[in-house]
Amino acid sequence: MAEIEITLHSHFAEISAQDWDALASPEAAQGRPIDPFTTHRFLMALEQSGSIGGHSGWQTRPIMARKGGVAIAAMPMFAKNHSQGEYIFDHAWAQAFERAGGRYYPKLQVAVPFTPATGRRFLTLPGAEEEGTAALIAGATQVADQNGLSSLHITFCTEEEAARGKGLGLMHRVTQQYHWHNDGYADFEGFLAQLSSRKRKAIRKERHTANSARLDIQSLTGDAIQPAHWDAFWQFYQDTGARKWGTPYLTRAAFDAFHTTMRDDILLVLAFDGGKPVAGALNFIGRDTLYGRYWGCTEDRPCLHFELCYYRAIDWAIAHGLQRVEAGAQGDHKLARGYLPVPVHSLHWIANDGFARAVADYLDAERNAVTEDIEVTTAYGPFRRTIPDDPDQT
Repeated sequence: MAEIEITLHSHFAEISAQDWDALASPEAAQGRPIDPFTTHRFLMALEQSGSIGGHSGWQTRPIMARKGGVAIAAMPMFAKNHSQGEYIFDHAWAQAFERAGGRYYPKLQVAVPFTPATGRRFLTLPGAEEEGTAALIAGATQVADQNGLSSLHITFCTEEEAARGKGLGLMHRVTQQYHWHNDGYADFEGFLAQLSSRKRKAIRKERHTANSARLDIQSLTGDAIQPAHWDAFWQFYQDTGARKWGTPYLTRAAFDAFHTTMRDDILLVLAFDGGKPVAGALNFIGRDTLYGRYWGCTEDRPCLHFELCYYRAIDWAIAHGLQRVEAGAQGDHKLARGYLPVPVHSLHWIANDGFARAVADYLDAERNAVTEDIEVTTAYGPFRRTIPDDPDQT
């Protein structure tokens, strides 16, 4: 049998789009990729725009496995000297390790930068999942060990990948997000009909408030998105980024790159007042999922955030037959708007045995707590009860 060769690269540009996408999105030959974020064009947009690399703290180190000269697996891997832009946070681990005299950074991170969206992280040829995953894990941990790095983290992986990685000795972490699921709704009213009357009235009131401001709200994709729209959205993004993170993660050039190579994968929802853009929400389109990513505004309008980010996303998903809307990280407020908690998976390897045991104990307790929280939160969610005495049923 041919041996598997592991190669470590310094840039995504060193890998051809054909080789990378054959692993990341083989289904794209028959249509839209399942996950736009692991495509070569998305990662290259980040790299070429200077959003990663340089002084960003995200040093590109993609890793590939080849067998008989054929690429069978790859991972979008980075060397990191901080934990920003990850959304499954290990700040407490870093602080504890360094208080004990260790050096936590740099570490290896397998992720899509600045993107809290679940997707494949072990990018393998169909049929090579087991072999490719094992080769990538062996290669990545060897890179960490040979370079004296503290740890390897594979975040927002799929549940199936988490199971395979756990079976190969990685530690499994479970956190949560809020996603909206399409239960075959014909339209937004069909979705509202499944909610309790109180939640239904609250959403209708929010939508009325947002739309009574006489704004022109447009949902744009493909060639309907013009450079001027990106100029406006850049202002929105800077405002939100400065308030949330201090420094926005993406450069202005990233949005130009998205426009050039990915505008068919983008839904840009903009609100105009007399032709002037005042707010916007950026979404990426997958084969069955709409991924909400960024929101911003230059004028504060009541309920407009909910309308552009959540309700217009649901409208678009229903109209285009998508099964899910992922509205990003955090946000218990999403529950009242029809987004339910779901588990999010990641995998971790830590070089120091003693610290690894402590983290493993923590992850056991965290998984139990998250599982219980999801069960309780879902039970008290916005949907109508099925029991006969529910006072909210109509």
